Amino acid sequence: MPRHVRPITLALVLAASPALAQNAAKATPIAPAAGAKIERLDPAFDALVSTDAKIEQLAEGFDWTEGPVWKRSGGYLLFSDIPKNTVYRWKEGEALSVFLRPAGYSTGTTPPGRELGSNGLTFDAKGQLVVADHGNRGISRWNDSLFARTVVVDRFEGKRFNSPNDLVWGSNGDLYFTDPSYGLRGLNADPAKEIPFNGVYRLSASGQLSVVTRDLTFPNGIGLAPDGRTLYVAISDDKNPYIMAYSVNPDGSTGQGRIFYDARARVAQGLKGGLDGLKVDTKGNLFATGPGGILVLSPEGKHLGTLYPGDVVANCAFGDDGSTLYMTVNHQLMRVRTLTKGLGF
Repeated sequence: MPRHVRPITLALVLAASPALAQNAAKATPIAPAAGAKIERLDPAFDALVSTDAKIEQLAEGFDWTEGPVWKRSGGYLLFSDIPKNTVYRWKEGEALSVFLRPAGYSTGTTPPGRELGSNGLTFDAKGQLVVADHGNRGISRWNDSLFARTVVVDRFEGKRFNSPNDLVWGSNGDLYFTDPSYGLRGLNADPAKEIPFNGVYRLSASGQLSVVTRDLTFPNGIGLAPDGRTLYVAISDDKNPYIMAYSVNPDGSTGQGRIFYDARARVAQGLKGGLDGLKVDTKGNLFATGPGGILVLSPEGKHLGTLYPGDVVANCAFGDDGSTLYMTVNHQLMRVRTLTKGLGF
């Protein structure tokens, strides 16, 4: 069962005023991103991204952007800046604003880890914000007023998670999430690490926690196929740069994994970035961050094309009517219009 922690009120910042945005972070005039390009490797890519599409810059001045999610009822994007322990709100035609701060760790004077803020973001069936909470080493839920945080889950067999990274809902209400050690100062060697592996987990709709796999070095981005029968997990490890695919049974449990995409050739080219966040469209194509940018992969794992924003991409999310891909690109926020729609639209 979820347990409640005390309401966090004193240090919390809401998005009521554009003036709350930090001075360094700001929305920019929407314009083509300098140095960005789009690579087409297969004719099928033209049905996903128009031949005249441009990658646009929307905001800049962040430390490290991550975890974008679109709020359909409000028509805005939320995304994390992990080092700044902040969730920002971006809406076209409005000033960039702080939505939530602190977005993660907020207690004590000595930081417990190397990444204090939130990472992946999503919304539950009631529209409440659910966070992969790096700083607090768990999955958290914020109520509608953002004055109280509920711990959804923060332990496996009595031991604290490492630092949950990204998460995705199944259509039946199951929550799948990854738990690498990136939030710990010493990573796998950190004395605060309690679980001896970096796992992928499933929290069933009834509240039962189980392990999908404990065999991946650094599980990171996660997504589900449109029919819910395949779970994708990206490994952000240059020695094992794979996107894995796991069969999902009708009850939500998972079977053996297989390599869906092998990024070793791109790593060998010295391209910036690694496998990180990913999203799936309604046709089953993956938009997966990787070396060089966002790799667009067919449901069979064929590399169809690449979105090169000119810097390291951490994650992406579909927004607007589902046919805009928003990208968290190192210190920036970018987008590109698509001809396909993301799942959930």
